[in-house]
Amino acid sequence: MAMVIPGCLSFPASSGSCLPSSPASPSVSFSRPAARLSTTPLSVPRLSSSNVRPNIAFAVSKKTYIEEDYLVKKMSAKEVEEIVKGDRSIPVIVDFYATWCGPCILMAQELEMLAVEYEQNALFIKVDTDDEYELAQDMQIRGLPTLYFISPDPNKNAIRVEGLVPREMIKNIIDNEM
Repeated sequence: MAMVIPGCLSFPASSGSCLPSSPASPSVSFSRPAARLSTTPLSVPRLSSSNVRPNIAFAVSKKTYIEEDYLVKKMSAKEVEEIVKGDRSIPVIVDFYATWCGPCILMAQELEMLAVEYEQNALFIKVDTDDEYELAQDMQIRGLPTLYFISPDPNKNAIRVEGLVPREMIKNIIDNEM
């Protein structure tokens, strides 16, 4: 025995479910009149230029940053070798990274801020492991990002750190271990 629920498709009484009927369905009758739609035009108030705030995203000047704007410079394997083997008076921090590496991007932001802070007291450089594959193999880079902290004292061993490192830890290594 079928149960008829107004405005619903008919199902056996035991189902207890109701699906809205479509107007094209021939077996359904509505017990109440269909709603009438009104087509009142929508008015939008005009805003004067005095009460409109500029969109912040467009109000900011559109500066383009080029490689020279950054303190952490990308270097080739040959340039890194010259810096590491040459005489230094400040520590060198080498960031091995890849452009597709998410943690490397986060680390690059931290290193850039540290490069500003230590501008005269440390040299920050970066090496793209995709571009300098042989150097990355020679340095046994397995995880990214990898940082090497190279002391100005040639008798001290370099410190190697893999993964995303907090800024405070990097500062501690530069201040206390170099």
